[in-house]
Amino acid sequence: MLTISATAPALADDKPGGKPDKPKPPASMSTVGGTQLGKAGTQVDLKNGAPVLPKDVSARSWIVTDAESGDVLAAHNAHWRLPPASTMKMLFADTVLPKFPKTLEHKVEDAELRGIGAGSSLVGVKENQTYSVHDLWLGVFLCSGNDAVHVLSHMNGGVDKTVKDMQQHAEELQALDTHVVSPDGYDAAGQVSSAYDLTLFARSGMQKKDFREYAGTATAKFPGERKGKKRESFDIQSTNRLLTGADGVTPYKGIAGVKNGSTTNAGTTFTGVAERNGKVLLVTVMNPDSDEHMAVYKETARLLDWGFAASGKVAPVGELVPPKGHGSDAKGAPAPAKSGGAALQKAAADEESSGIGIALAITGAALALIGAGVFLVNRRWPLPGLVRRLPRR
Repeated sequence: MLTISATAPALADDKPGGKPDKPKPPASMSTVGGTQLGKAGTQVDLKNGAPVLPKDVSARSWIVTDAESGDVLAAHNAHWRLPPASTMKMLFADTVLPKFPKTLEHKVEDAELRGIGAGSSLVGVKENQTYSVHDLWLGVFLCSGNDAVHVLSHMNGGVDKTVKDMQQHAEELQALDTHVVSPDGYDAAGQVSSAYDLTLFARSGMQKKDFREYAGTATAKFPGERKGKKRESFDIQSTNRLLTGADGVTPYKGIAGVKNGSTTNAGTTFTGVAERNGKVLLVTVMNPDSDEHMAVYKETARLLDWGFAASGKVAPVGELVPPKGHGSDAKGAPAPAKSGGAALQKAAADEESSGIGIALAITGAALALIGAGVFLVNRRWPLPGLVRRLPRR
Protein backbone atom coordinates (compact mmCIF):
# COMPACT_ATOMS: atom_id res chain seq x y z
CA MET A 1 0.00 0.00 0.00
CA LEU A 2 1.33 3.40 -0.92
CA THR A 3 2.14 5.68 1.97
CA ILE A 4 0.90 8.86 0.35
CA SER A 5 -1.21 9.55 -2.69
CA ALA A 6 -0.23 12.10 -5.29
CA THR A 7 -3.48 13.59 -6.49
CA ALA A 8 -3.22 17.31 -5.79
CA PRO A 9 -2.36 19.78 -8.55
CA ALA A 10 1.35 20.09 -9.17
CA LEU A 11 3.41 23.23 -9.43
CA ALA A 12 6.62 23.88 -11.26
CA ASP A 13 9.90 22.76 -9.77
CA ASP A 14 11.18 25.03 -7.03
CA LYS A 15 7.73 26.54 -6.47
CA PRO A 16 6.18 24.22 -3.88
CA GLY A 17 2.70 24.86 -2.60
CA GLY A 18 1.34 24.36 0.88
CA LYS A 19 2.23 21.07 2.52
CA PRO A 20 -0.46 18.60 3.53
CA ASP A 21 -0.75 17.41 7.10
CA LYS A 22 2.43 15.62 7.98
CA PRO A 23 1.89 11.86 7.82
CA LYS A 24 3.75 9.26 9.85
CA PRO A 25 6.03 6.66 8.26
CA PRO A 26 4.87 3.05 8.11
CA ALA A 27 5.83 0.93 11.09
CA SER A 28 7.73 -1.41 8.79
CA MET A 29 9.20 -0.82 5.36
CA SER A 30 11.34 -2.59 2.79
CA THR A 31 14.48 -4.27 4.09
CA VAL A 32 16.43 -4.09 0.84
CA GLY A 33 19.95 -3.21 1.91
CA GLY A 34 19.52 -4.49 5.45
CA THR A 35 16.86 -5.07 8.08
CA GLN A 36 17.74 -1.91 10.00
CA LEU A 37 16.77 0.22 7.02
CA GLY A 38 13.23 -1.16 7.22
CA LYS A 39 12.68 0.43 10.64
CA ALA A 40 10.98 3.77 11.13
CA GLY A 41 12.98 6.64 12.58
CA THR A 42 16.68 7.43 12.58
CA GLN A 43 19.16 4.59 12.20
CA VAL A 44 22.80 5.21 13.12
CA ASP A 45 25.51 3.33 15.02
CA LEU A 46 27.96 5.82 16.48
CA LYS A 47 31.37 4.60 17.66
CA ASN A 48 33.81 6.35 19.97
CA GLY A 49 34.69 9.80 18.70
CA ALA A 50 31.86 9.94 16.17
CA PRO A 51 30.05 13.27 15.83
CA VAL A 52 26.37 13.33 16.68
CA LEU A 53 23.89 13.82 13.87
CA PRO A 54 22.85 17.41 13.18
CA LYS A 55 19.68 18.33 15.05
CA ASP A 56 18.39 20.80 12.47
CA VAL A 57 17.34 18.19 9.89
CA SER A 58 13.57 18.11 9.48
CA ALA A 59 13.17 15.97 6.34
CA ARG A 60 10.61 13.19 6.40
CA SER A 61 13.20 10.87 4.92
CA TRP A 62 16.96 11.06 4.34
CA ILE A 63 19.99 8.85 3.85
CA VAL A 64 23.77 9.33 4.01
CA THR A 65 25.87 6.79 2.09
CA ASP A 66 29.43 6.12 1.10
CA ALA A 67 29.11 6.23 -2.68
CA GLU A 68 32.12 4.01 -3.25
CA SER A 69 31.65 1.19 -0.75
CA GLY A 70 27.86 1.38 -0.67
CA ASP A 71 27.79 1.60 3.13
CA VAL A 72 24.81 3.43 4.61
CA LEU A 73 26.29 5.64 7.34
CA ALA A 74 22.94 6.84 8.68
CA ALA A 75 19.34 6.98 7.56
CA HIS A 76 15.92 8.25 8.57
CA ASN A 77 12.89 6.42 7.16
CA ALA A 78 15.08 5.41 4.22
CA HIS A 79 12.45 3.22 2.54
CA TRP A 80 9.45 5.49 3.08
CA ARG A 81 7.62 5.66 -0.25
CA LEU A 82 7.07 9.35 -0.99
CA PRO A 83 6.48 11.48 -4.09
CA PRO A 84 9.93 12.17 -5.60
CA ALA A 85 9.29 15.24 -7.77
CA SER A 86 12.03 15.85 -10.35
CA THR A 87 14.58 13.67 -8.62
CA MET A 88 12.73 11.01 -10.65
CA LYS A 89 14.56 12.49 -13.64
CA MET A 90 17.70 10.72 -12.39
CA LEU A 91 16.01 7.40 -13.20
CA PHE A 92 14.77 8.84 -16.50
CA ALA A 93 18.30 9.89 -17.46
CA ASP A 94 19.91 6.65 -16.30
CA THR A 95 17.37 4.75 -18.42
CA VAL A 96 17.22 6.82 -21.61
CA LEU A 97 20.53 8.69 -21.83
CA PRO A 98 22.54 5.72 -23.22
CA LYS A 99 20.09 5.20 -26.08
CA PHE A 100 20.93 8.19 -28.27
CA PRO A 101 24.24 9.77 -29.31
CA LYS A 102 24.51 13.33 -28.11
CA THR A 103 25.17 14.58 -31.64
CA LEU A 104 21.83 13.28 -32.97
CA GLU A 105 19.61 16.12 -34.25
CA HIS A 106 15.84 16.01 -33.76
CA LYS A 107 13.10 18.28 -35.08
CA VAL A 108 10.39 18.70 -32.47
CA GLU A 109 6.77 18.08 -33.49
CA ASP A 110 3.71 19.63 -31.87
CA ALA A 111 2.53 16.29 -30.46
CA GLU A 112 5.77 15.83 -28.52
CA LEU A 113 4.99 18.86 -26.35
CA ARG A 114 1.43 17.85 -25.52
CA GLY A 115 0.47 16.41 -22.17
CA ILE A 116 3.03 18.39 -20.15
CA GLY A 117 1.61 19.13 -16.72
CA ALA A 118 0.35 22.61 -15.95
CA GLY A 119 2.96 24.75 -14.23
CA SER A 120 5.80 22.43 -15.21
CA SER A 121 9.39 23.62 -15.20
CA LEU A 122 10.49 24.18 -18.80
CA VAL A 123 13.74 24.92 -20.60
CA GLY A 124 12.01 26.46 -23.63
CA VAL A 125 11.83 23.75 -26.30
CA LYS A 126 9.76 24.92 -29.29
CA GLU A 127 7.90 22.94 -31.92
CA ASN A 128 9.32 22.87 -35.46
CA GLN A 129 12.78 23.68 -34.10
CA THR A 130 15.73 21.29 -34.27
CA TYR A 131 17.76 20.37 -31.20
CA SER A 132 20.63 18.02 -30.58
CA VAL A 133 20.27 15.30 -27.97
CA HIS A 134 23.02 17.16 -26.12
CA ASP A 135 20.83 20.28 -26.01
CA LEU A 136 17.87 18.32 -24.69
CA TRP A 137 19.87 16.70 -21.88
CA LEU A 138 21.18 20.10 -20.83
CA GLY A 139 17.54 21.15 -20.58
CA VAL A 140 16.70 18.11 -18.46
CA PHE A 141 19.58 18.41 -16.01
CA LEU A 142 20.00 22.17 -15.67
CA CYS A 143 16.43 23.45 -15.94
CA SER A 144 14.58 20.28 -14.99
CA GLY A 145 12.75 20.88 -18.26
CA ASN A 146 9.66 18.70 -18.58
CA ASP A 147 9.46 19.80 -22.21
CA ALA A 148 12.88 18.26 -22.89
CA VAL A 149 11.84 15.10 -21.01
CA HIS A 150 8.74 14.71 -23.15
CA VAL A 151 10.65 15.16 -26.40
CA LEU A 152 13.25 12.57 -25.38
CA SER A 153 10.44 10.26 -24.24
CA HIS A 154 8.80 10.49 -27.66
CA MET A 155 12.14 9.76 -29.29
CA ASN A 156 12.26 6.68 -27.07
CA GLY A 157 8.92 5.44 -28.38
CA GLY A 158 6.52 7.51 -26.34
CA VAL A 159 5.76 8.44 -22.74
CA ASP A 160 4.08 5.12 -21.93
CA LYS A 161 7.01 3.10 -23.24
CA THR A 162 9.48 5.31 -21.39
CA VAL A 163 7.58 4.86 -18.12
CA LYS A 164 7.66 1.10 -18.69
CA ASP A 165 11.40 1.21 -19.43
CA MET A 166 12.04 3.26 -16.30
CA GLN A 167 10.04 0.86 -14.13
CA GLN A 168 11.96 -2.08 -15.54
CA HIS A 169 15.27 -0.33 -14.91
CA ALA A 170 14.24 0.51 -11.35
CA GLU A 171 13.55 -3.16 -10.74
CA GLU A 172 16.94 -4.08 -12.23
CA LEU A 173 18.55 -1.68 -9.76
CA GLN A 174 16.52 -3.28 -6.94
CA ALA A 175 14.82 0.06 -6.34
CA LEU A 176 11.66 -1.70 -5.25
CA ASP A 177 10.05 1.28 -3.48
CA THR A 178 9.62 3.06 -6.81
CA HIS A 179 6.47 3.21 -8.89
CA VAL A 180 6.83 5.30 -12.05
CA VAL A 181 3.80 7.08 -13.52
CA SER A 182 5.33 10.11 -15.26
CA PRO A 183 8.89 10.25 -16.65
CA ASP A 184 9.46 13.83 -15.48
CA GLY A 185 8.49 13.41 -11.82
CA TYR A 186 5.36 15.56 -12.14
CA ASP A 187 2.86 14.75 -9.41
CA ALA A 188 0.73 11.79 -10.46
CA ALA A 189 -1.47 9.43 -8.47
CA GLY A 190 0.60 6.52 -7.18
CA GLN A 191 3.99 7.86 -8.22
CA VAL A 192 6.45 7.24 -5.38
CA SER A 193 10.07 6.49 -4.65
CA SER A 194 12.25 6.59 -1.54
CA ALA A 195 15.47 8.17 -0.34
CA TYR A 196 17.10 4.75 -0.67
CA ASP A 197 15.92 4.28 -4.27
CA LEU A 198 16.82 7.81 -5.35
CA THR A 199 20.32 7.17 -4.05
CA LEU A 200 20.50 3.97 -6.12
CA PHE A 201 19.48 5.97 -9.21
CA ALA A 202 22.14 8.61 -8.55
CA ARG A 203 24.81 6.01 -7.91
CA SER A 204 23.97 4.13 -11.10
CA GLY A 205 23.81 7.33 -13.13
CA MET A 206 27.14 8.59 -11.83
CA GLN A 207 28.82 5.53 -13.34
CA LYS A 208 28.08 7.09 -16.75
CA LYS A 209 30.40 9.75 -18.10
CA ASP A 210 27.69 11.81 -19.81
CA PHE A 211 25.43 11.66 -16.75
CA ARG A 212 28.26 12.98 -14.58
CA GLU A 213 29.02 15.77 -17.01
CA TYR A 214 25.42 16.98 -17.30
CA ALA A 215 24.76 16.63 -13.56
CA GLY A 216 27.82 18.76 -12.77
CA THR A 217 27.22 21.51 -15.33
CA ALA A 218 26.29 24.83 -13.75
CA THR A 219 25.66 27.02 -16.83
CA ALA A 220 25.27 26.50 -20.56
CA LYS A 221 23.79 27.96 -23.73
CA PHE A 222 20.46 26.67 -25.06
CA PRO A 223 19.26 27.17 -28.66
CA GLY A 224 16.49 29.67 -29.21
CA GLU A 225 14.23 30.03 -32.22
CA ARG A 226 15.70 30.36 -35.68
CA LYS A 227 15.15 33.69 -37.35
CA GLY A 228 16.05 33.40 -41.01
CA LYS A 229 19.50 31.88 -41.26
CA LYS A 230 20.47 32.93 -37.76
CA ARG A 231 19.63 31.04 -34.61
CA GLU A 232 20.07 32.77 -31.31
CA SER A 233 20.77 31.11 -27.97
CA PHE A 234 20.12 31.99 -24.37
CA ASP A 235 21.78 31.23 -21.05
CA ILE A 236 20.50 28.50 -18.77
CA GLN A 237 21.59 27.74 -15.22
CA SER A 238 21.35 24.63 -13.06
CA THR A 239 18.61 24.62 -10.44
CA ASN A 240 20.99 22.78 -8.07
CA ARG A 241 21.74 25.59 -5.62
CA LEU A 242 24.59 23.71 -3.95
CA LEU A 243 26.28 23.76 -7.35
CA THR A 244 25.53 27.35 -8.38
CA GLY A 245 25.20 29.18 -5.10
CA ALA A 246 21.98 30.81 -6.29
CA ASP A 247 19.20 32.17 -4.07
CA GLY A 248 21.39 32.71 -1.05
CA VAL A 249 22.62 29.13 -0.79
CA THR A 250 26.34 28.70 -0.17
CA PRO A 251 27.92 26.47 -2.85
CA TYR A 252 29.06 23.21 -1.30
CA LYS A 253 32.76 22.48 -1.58
CA GLY A 254 33.31 19.33 -3.62
CA ILE A 255 29.75 19.09 -4.95
CA ALA A 256 29.50 17.24 -8.27
CA GLY A 257 25.70 16.94 -8.88
CA VAL A 258 23.08 15.52 -9.01
CA LYS A 259 19.34 16.55 -9.00
CA ASN A 260 16.73 18.58 -7.16
CA GLY A 261 12.97 18.69 -7.39
CA SER A 262 9.87 20.33 -5.96
CA THR A 263 6.14 19.81 -6.40
CA THR A 264 3.01 20.31 -4.34
CA ASN A 265 2.86 16.75 -3.03
CA ALA A 266 6.59 16.04 -2.83
CA GLY A 267 7.62 19.28 -1.21
CA THR A 268 11.33 19.70 -1.98
CA THR A 269 13.65 16.80 -2.71
CA PHE A 270 17.33 16.57 -3.47
CA THR A 271 20.09 14.06 -4.06
CA GLY A 272 23.65 15.35 -3.98
CA VAL A 273 27.07 13.79 -4.42
CA ALA A 274 30.24 15.39 -3.08
CA GLU A 275 33.91 14.50 -2.69
CA ARG A 276 36.25 15.58 0.09
CA ASN A 277 39.74 14.28 0.83
CA GLY A 278 39.21 11.24 -1.35
CA LYS A 279 35.89 10.30 0.24
CA VAL A 280 32.73 10.38 -1.90
CA LEU A 281 29.31 10.64 -0.27
CA LEU A 282 25.75 10.54 -1.59
CA VAL A 283 22.98 12.21 0.41
CA THR A 284 19.27 12.21 -0.39
CA VAL A 285 16.79 14.44 1.45
CA MET A 286 13.02 14.28 0.94
CA ASN A 287 10.53 16.92 2.01
CA PRO A 288 11.99 18.98 4.87
CA ASP A 289 9.33 20.20 7.28
CA SER A 290 11.01 23.51 7.94
CA ASP A 291 10.45 27.18 7.21
CA GLU A 292 14.18 27.67 6.68
CA HIS A 293 14.99 29.27 3.34
CA MET A 294 16.05 26.60 0.82
CA ALA A 295 15.95 24.01 3.60
CA VAL A 296 16.48 21.00 1.35
CA TYR A 297 19.94 22.25 0.33
CA LYS A 298 20.98 23.36 3.81
CA GLU A 299 19.90 20.07 5.36
CA THR A 300 21.77 18.18 2.63
CA ALA A 301 24.90 20.23 3.36
CA ARG A 302 24.62 19.48 7.10
CA LEU A 303 24.29 15.77 6.43
CA LEU A 304 27.24 15.84 4.03
CA ASP A 305 29.33 17.64 6.64
CA TRP A 306 28.34 15.04 9.21
CA GLY A 307 29.08 12.18 6.82
CA PHE A 308 32.58 13.39 6.05
CA ALA A 309 33.29 13.93 9.75
CA ALA A 310 31.78 10.56 10.74
CA SER A 311 33.41 8.44 8.06
CA GLY A 312 35.30 5.63 9.73
CA LYS A 313 33.69 6.41 13.09
CA VAL A 314 30.31 4.75 12.54
CA ALA A 315 29.25 1.19 11.83
CA PRO A 316 27.14 0.87 8.67
CA VAL A 317 23.42 0.42 9.24
CA GLY A 318 22.89 -1.02 5.77
CA GLU A 319 24.21 -0.97 2.25
CA LEU A 320 23.35 0.07 -1.29
CA VAL A 321 22.64 -3.14 -3.17
CA PRO A 322 23.99 -3.68 -6.69
CA PRO A 323 21.76 -4.27 -9.72
CA LYS A 324 20.28 -7.71 -10.19
CA GLY A 325 22.60 -10.24 -11.72
CA HIS A 326 25.79 -8.27 -11.13
CA GLY A 327 27.01 -10.32 -8.21
CA SER A 328 27.57 -9.21 -4.65
CA ASP A 329 27.40 -10.36 -1.07
CA ALA A 330 24.86 -7.57 -0.54
CA LYS A 331 21.64 -8.54 1.19
CA GLY A 332 18.82 -9.21 -1.21
CA ALA A 333 21.10 -9.44 -4.23
CA PRO A 334 20.96 -12.53 -6.45
CA ALA A 335 23.90 -14.72 -7.35
CA PRO A 336 26.32 -13.50 -10.03
CA ALA A 337 25.02 -13.70 -13.56
CA LYS A 338 26.49 -16.45 -15.73
CA SER A 339 26.19 -14.51 -18.96
CA GLY A 340 25.97 -10.99 -20.27
CA GLY A 341 29.55 -9.94 -19.63
CA ALA A 342 30.24 -9.36 -23.32
CA ALA A 343 27.25 -7.04 -23.60
CA LEU A 344 28.44 -5.05 -20.61
CA GLN A 345 31.92 -4.80 -22.08
CA LYS A 346 30.47 -3.53 -25.35
CA ALA A 347 28.28 -0.98 -23.51
CA ALA A 348 31.30 0.32 -21.65
CA ALA A 349 33.36 0.51 -24.82
CA ASP A 350 30.55 2.34 -26.62
CA GLU A 351 30.28 4.88 -23.82
CA GLU A 352 34.02 5.43 -23.68
CA SER A 353 34.25 6.09 -27.42
CA SER A 354 30.96 7.92 -28.05
CA GLY A 355 30.30 11.64 -27.99
CA ILE A 356 32.34 14.75 -28.52
CA GLY A 357 32.49 15.98 -24.93
CA ILE A 358 30.25 18.58 -23.39
CA ALA A 359 31.01 22.27 -23.58
CA LEU A 360 30.88 24.01 -20.21
CA ALA A 361 30.97 20.67 -18.44
CA ILE A 362 33.22 18.70 -16.16
CA THR A 363 35.48 15.83 -17.09
CA GLY A 364 34.83 12.20 -16.28
CA ALA A 365 36.07 8.69 -16.93
CA ALA A 366 34.51 5.62 -18.48
CA LEU A 367 32.87 2.68 -16.79
CA ALA A 368 35.11 0.13 -15.13
CA LEU A 369 34.76 -3.59 -15.76
CA ILE A 370 36.37 -6.49 -13.96
CA GLY A 371 36.66 -10.25 -14.39
CA ALA A 372 34.54 -11.55 -17.26
CA GLY A 373 33.10 -8.12 -17.91
CA VAL A 374 30.67 -8.03 -14.99
CA PHE A 375 30.37 -4.46 -13.75
CA LEU A 376 30.93 -4.23 -10.01
CA VAL A 377 28.94 -1.35 -8.56
CA ASN A 378 30.47 -1.51 -5.09
CA ARG A 379 33.76 0.10 -6.09
CA ARG A 380 35.34 3.49 -6.47
CA TRP A 381 34.35 5.41 -9.54
CA PRO A 382 36.21 8.48 -10.78
CA LEU A 383 34.30 11.60 -9.96
CA PRO A 384 35.12 14.80 -11.81
CA GLY A 385 37.84 16.88 -10.27
CA LEU A 386 36.51 20.17 -11.58
CA VAL A 387 33.00 21.56 -11.62
CA ARG A 388 32.26 24.63 -13.71
CA ARG A 389 31.22 27.49 -11.49
CA LEU A 390 29.33 30.63 -12.22
CA PRO A 391 31.53 33.71 -12.64
CA ARG A 392 32.24 35.44 -9.36
CA ARG A 393 30.10 38.46 -8.87
